Amino acid sequence: MKTKFGFDFRHFKGDLFGGITAGIVALPLALAFGLQSGLGAAAGLYGAIFISFFAALFGGTNTQISGPTAPMTAVSMVVIAGIIAANEGDVSRALPFILMVFFLAGLMQIGLGFLKVGQYIRYMPYPVVSGFMTGIGVIILITQILPMLGYYPKENTEYVNTFIPQAEEVILERILKEEAEEEILVLEDFRETVRRAEQISRADIMQESEALASANASGVIGSLRQLPTALKNINYIDLILGLLTIFIIYGFKRITKAVPSTLVALLVVSVGAVLFLPEYRTIGIIPSGFPILQMNVFTNFSIGQISPFIIMAASLAMLGAIDSLLTSIVADNMTKTKHNPNQELIGQGIGNSIASLFGGIPGAGATIRTVVNIQTGGKTKLSGMVAGILLLVILLSLGPIASRIPAAVLAGILVTVGIGVMDYKGLKHVREMPNSEVVVMFLVLILTVFIGLIEAVAVGMILASILFMKKISDVVEHRTAVVPIKEFAREIPWGDEGNIVEQIGHKVYIKHLIGPLFFGFASRFQDMIKALPELEVVVMRMDRVPYVDQSGLYAMEDAIIDLQEQGIKVVFTDLHGQPLELFERINLVPGFIEREDCFPDFESCMNWLKGYLKEKEMLKIEDMAEDLL
Repeated sequence: MKTKFGFDFRHFKGDLFGGITAGIVALPLALAFGLQSGLGAAAGLYGAIFISFFAALFGGTNTQISGPTAPMTAVSMVVIAGIIAANEGDVSRALPFILMVFFLAGLMQIGLGFLKVGQYIRYMPYPVVSGFMTGIGVIILITQILPMLGYYPKENTEYVNTFIPQAEEVILERILKEEAEEEILVLEDFRETVRRAEQISRADIMQESEALASANASGVIGSLRQLPTALKNINYIDLILGLLTIFIIYGFKRITKAVPSTLVALLVVSVGAVLFLPEYRTIGIIPSGFPILQMNVFTNFSIGQISPFIIMAASLAMLGAIDSLLTSIVADNMTKTKHNPNQELIGQGIGNSIASLFGGIPGAGATIRTVVNIQTGGKTKLSGMVAGILLLVILLSLGPIASRIPAAVLAGILVTVGIGVMDYKGLKHVREMPNSEVVVMFLVLILTVFIGLIEAVAVGMILASILFMKKISDVVEHRTAVVPIKEFAREIPWGDEGNIVEQIGHKVYIKHLIGPLFFGFASRFQDMIKALPELEVVVMRMDRVPYVDQSGLYAMEDAIIDLQEQGIKVVFTDLHGQPLELFERINLVPGFIEREDCFPDFESCMNWLKGYLKEKEMLKIEDMAEDLL
C-alpha cells in the first residue's frame, strides 16, 4: 500500500489534510482572480481545478499547489480585454480566441520544459523580479478601486453615451470592411452601405458604446481616469462590504492562523449580505455541473484573430514558468528537497492547456497555497491533486450558493492580494542597494504599471544584463593589473611570485588576469596591452581566468599579434579548462603561442624566463662585440 500506480501513499494522511487546506485557501482566490480577469468567477474556479490537479500529476515539485495567480491574472486580463475589444465587445464571440491563446501558452510551457529552459529561469535578476511583483501589486490595487467603490463604468449611462459617435464610426468602418472583403464596395454607389447601416439598431449602437466605454476604463490608466467620477457615484453598500472583508482578513489573522482568514471573510460577509441586505451585486452565475469542454476553441480557430496575441501567449508561458519555479524554490527550502524544473514546466503547461479547454484562466505555482500545503502535512504530488478534486466537489455541490457571493467581497480579497504580492523586502533595502539595481527595480515597476508586463520584463532584463556586464568589467579591470616586475614593491604580489624583482628586473611584464575575459572587458584589455612600454617578454597569468568568450578570445588574439609584431615574446602560465579548450579549438595554441610557451605553473615559467633572459643578454653582448670589431 506504500506505493501504488506510481504514487507514494506513505504520507497519505498529510497529503489529504494539506490538499484540503490548500483547496480551501484557493477557493476565494480562484473566484476573485476569475472575476478580475473579465471572464467571470467561474473561469477562475475552472482554472484552479484543472491546473491544480494536472500540474501536480505531471509536474516536478511534489508539494506544489498550482492555480490562478496575481501575475498570471494581470496578463490574462490584458489578453481578454484586447480580444473582446476586437470582437465588438461580444464575450461569447471572443471566448474561443481567448481560450486558444491560453491553450497556446500551455503548449509553449510544455515546449520550454522539453527544451530544458527551466534550469535557466532561476538566473533572472532579483531587481527585475522585485519590480515586477511590486508592479503587479500596484496594478491589482488600482484596478480594484472602482469595484471597491461599487462603480462600473459601462453601467454609467452618461459615460457610455459619450462613446455613441465613436461607436457609430466603428460600426460604419466594419460595414465598409465587410463590403470590401465581399468585393461589392463601389465608390459611386453606397446604396448597399446605406441598406446595411439602416439595419443597425439602437441596441447595437449601445452595445458597441458599452464595449468602447469598458475598454476605455480598463487597466490602470482607465481606472485612474474614471476615479473622479467613481468618487461622485460611490455605492456605499459595496464599499462597506469590501472594507469589512479587508478588516476580517487582517483582523482574523491576529486571532488564529489555523483557519484561512480569506475564507472566513468570504463566508462571514457573504452570509451577512444574504441575510441582511435586500439587494447587492453578486459575482454572477456559476454554472452547476462539470465544466463543459470548449471544442469551439478549435472549430472557430482563426490565425488572423489570435496572431496579434501570440506574443502575449509567449509572455504568459514565460511568466507562468518564472512564477512556478520561484515557488518551487520556496518549496525546496521548506522541505529540503530538490524539484525538477523542466518537468515542472511540462506539468504546468499540461495543466494550463487542459484548463483552457474547459474555459479556465491560466495559472502557475502559487506560493501561499504551496506553503499552506507543506505546513499542514503535504509531502507528495497527491496533495495538489486532492486540492483540485476538492474544488471540483465544491463546484458540483455548491455552485448555485457560490453565485450569491457579493462582488465587493472578491474586490476586498484582491486588495489584500495586491498588498501581499508586493516585494517589501526589496523596497525596504532600497537605500542599501547599489543605485543601478534600484534604478532597474523602479523602472520595471513603472513599466509594469503603466506600459505593459512584457515590455517591463524585457527592458528590465536587458538593462540588468548591461549593468551586470559593466560591473563585472569594472571588477575585472580593477583586479587585472599590468605590472612591471620592477614595481612589485608597490604591488601586492601573488603568493608564488616572491622576490623575483631583483632576479629579473624591468624587461618582463606580468599581466595578472582575474575573472572572465568576456565582451564587456575585451576592449579594455586591448587598450591596456597597447599602453605597455618597451619590454622583452609578457607573461599572461591565466590561473584565475575561469571563462573566455568569443569577444575575449579575439581580443587576446589581437593582443598577441600586436605584441609579437613589436618583437615581444608572449607566454602563458596555468592555462587550463575552458580557456585552454577554446584556444586550442581556434588554433591560438599552438598557432600563435607554441605549446612549450604554455607553462603549467608560474614557477616553471620563472625558471625558463631566467635562462631565456640570460640567453638574450649573451646574444646582445655578442652582437655588441661584433659591432666593435
